[in-house]
Amino acid sequence: MWVIPAFISAALLGLYDVSKKHSLNGNAVIPVLFLNVLFCCILFVPLIILSYNTDTLQGTIFQAPPVKWSDQPYLIAKAIIVLSSWITAYFAIKHLPITLTSPIKATQPLVTLVTAMIIFGERLNGWQWCGVLLGLSSIYLLSVSGKKDGINFKSNKWVWLMILSVLTGSASGLYDKYLIQYAEIDKITTQVWYNFYQLIIMGIMLLFLWYPKRKQSTPFHWSWSIPLISIFLTAADFVYFYALSEGGMISIVSLIRRSSVIVSFTAGAILFKEKNLKTKIIDLLLILLGMVLIYFGTE
Repeated sequence: MWVIPAFISAALLGLYDVSKKHSLNGNAVIPVLFLNVLFCCILFVPLIILSYNTDTLQGTIFQAPPVKWSDQPYLIAKAIIVLSSWITAYFAIKHLPITLTSPIKATQPLVTLVTAMIIFGERLNGWQWCGVLLGLSSIYLLSVSGKKDGINFKSNKWVWLMILSVLTGSASGLYDKYLIQYAEIDKITTQVWYNFYQLIIMGIMLLFLWYPKRKQSTPFHWSWSIPLISIFLTAADFVYFYALSEGGMISIVSLIRRSSVIVSFTAGAILFKEKNLKTKIIDLLLILLGMVLIYFGTE
């Protein structure tokens, strides 16, 4: 059943968002993102070694089949799309409250839903439609509540960067569906190799864009929450790919993953001491109700 893995992915994604916010507070964005990608690649090295040199992972969901040369352009494109979403999101998360960035990111399923219905012909039943509409309405209300933080949505460049992250993130989700179900590229192969291409791209940015001007921008400092970004992200993505490979509808899986806003919101209240929370609690409860309706509609 692909719904349960989708909810697990959502919880891990919430922890991933919390780790990002903690790591980026007063820190340089490019090196944090580079280390995130580096640690993700390190986590995948054992899978590659065991898959290519032994039969230990044979027949398991952890096996990473060899990548074909004809698949390389698809994986490079995946890396570029994901990095575009990450870079814009990282800068926005650094400068905005997590109780605001998480709800904005949670609007991503709206774009994914409309596009998935057009491209892949996906259809929802009544329960699912109720859950989707309730979830999207709640997310919108939560975003409106965020205005009480004193941020002007129309003129704030960090808000617009977060919106751009939503658009590119939606494109990444739809592209996952294509890679797994149409291009027939293995889910683990996709997850492993696009991370290595990201490492190359981020290495170039680190050396030629950030390092020469590092003294003119926010300095970098180490935090133990930086490797946690990679751990939670890798786990969340793995479970996400598994849900899609089991026949999960991209529109539903993407919406469920946005319930990670519950974890992010809680962290914003407890860990980061963010304000204007009372008006957002009802919106969060409505989001949770929407997730429950989607679950029952998928049973």
